[in-house]
Amino acid sequence: MSKTVAFHLQKGGVGKTTISGTLGCQSALKGNKTLIVDCDPQGNVSSWFLQDPPKYELADVLQGRCYVYDAVMPVPGLENLFILPTFGIGGTLKTYSETKLADEPYVIQDLIEEVSNQYEHIILDLSPGLGRLERSALIASNEIVTPMTPEVFSLDGLEIFIDELARIKKNMRVNVRHNKIIINSFDERIRQHRDIFTAAQASGRFMVFKIPVDPLFRKAQEASKVPQLFKVRGRGLKPATMQAIVDLDNNIWNR
Repeated sequence: MSKTVAFHLQKGGVGKTTISGTLGCQSALKGNKTLIVDCDPQGNVSSWFLQDPPKYELADVLQGRCYVYDAVMPVPGLENLFILPTFGIGGTLKTYSETKLADEPYVIQDLIEEVSNQYEHIILDLSPGLGRLERSALIASNEIVTPMTPEVFSLDGLEIFIDELARIKKNMRVNVRHNKIIINSFDERIRQHRDIFTAAQASGRFMVFKIPVDPLFRKAQEASKVPQLFKVRGRGLKPATMQAIVDLDNNIWNR
């Protein structure tokens, strides 16, 4: 049986795409057949892993213009990793979410059910905000993991998200798990980062993980490469970063 995880916070710039893509790679590297569904109209995770625009994208599947397996593409250079892309072709996903999704709130849930017997792990990469598209993706998930940055206002944003998610779960009558936080771009040397981590732990409501700040993520994305396999002048991800990724992967997929 597959598991679907969405990485989301309504705030932008917290590393949702970086974490979604990296953990998708880690899952595939461990031999799990993994699908990333790019639910972000900007299509950042798609442009990271696919250099050429696809013939079909997620919006085409949702609108019935093609079958889902016409749009799913293998990620070059990494066995077991696949992507259902969004390339912002004519802004079709954004247009669909603004015009038709209100009448089809469970369309992503139906999509996930259709492919769940083909993939062990499914990852949803979402855009910032909590519009119809994000809500549809959240209720299609088994678990929501929240990335955040070690900034003063991050905990306020988390509280807002918790309240909004509670309303979504009640209104849509779903019971999706939400008990993990990832503090991204963490620097142990900075007191504010340590304080944010401590405050997040002190709530007692979440398991709190941290991913160290590591410039190789950006360089791997620019090169359209898997970060775990990418090296610059013989150097790859920091050992602490690799360990954080392994720990996250082990925990998130452990049912």
